[in-house]
Amino acid sequence: MNHAVGENTKRFLHELGLTAYESVVYLSLIEHGVMTASKVSESASVPFSKVYEVLNNLERKGWLDIERGRPSRYFAKSPTEAFEGVKRNLDEKVQSWKKTMVDELQPLYEKRELREKPDIWILRGEASVLTKLREMLSKAHLQVMIAAPLFARTLAEKTMPLLSSFKLDGVDVSVLVAGSLKDWGLDIIQGLDVRERADMFGGGVIVDGKEAMLFLGEEDKPNLVVWSNHVGLVKFAKDYFQYLWKTSKEVSRP
Repeated sequence: MNHAVGENTKRFLHELGLTAYESVVYLSLIEHGVMTASKVSESASVPFSKVYEVLNNLERKGWLDIERGRPSRYFAKSPTEAFEGVKRNLDEKVQSWKKTMVDELQPLYEKRELREKPDIWILRGEASVLTKLREMLSKAHLQVMIAAPLFARTLAEKTMPLLSSFKLDGVDVSVLVAGSLKDWGLDIIQGLDVRERADMFGGGVIVDGKEAMLFLGEEDKPNLVVWSNHVGLVKFAKDYFQYLWKTSKEVSRP
């Protein structure tokens, strides 16, 4: 038997999950059309003792169909149909793998803090802080939490205008400001979920519960700004924000 296919095609069939016997049987059916098992064995040079196992495997994998009878006859599915079946099965496997990774392994990873190299950075200078803030906000998909003490007003005023676009993308944005909303100006936070709190020990920005920027300071500027994606630190920041949020005052809109 001389199939007009190259080694690359045979390697491709192997990568799609066919054994050597399955590949030659499928190619033989494409070349010769409908055949009985004995004809397949002869045409593909596959031992008759193995040919039924090979044919049944090809049917199970979606590469051929069987016309039942005495004897049964076998015919190849088109390469396009067979490939779509392989692709569909692979997509289902990928979804199953993803579910296992997300639903079972990821919670274990986060619970036990198995991240090998969590990052903790101390940021110096307003330019580096704003650059990191923009990077964080640009990656937000689900939720942004902002706690803005008065000493971080300059940073907040330069960051909050970006939040209007996130609302359009379905990102849940919560902003907690120190003092009165009148001190901040409605133009930069109008349309967001905003609350007021009389006092606030530090502040920060939390994105999707995965990374946080925390800042401490006094008077009119932060003295220490820290960014981290450490699971425990981010969880602590998120829990603290939620505590502040629950004990804050809802803002009545005009």
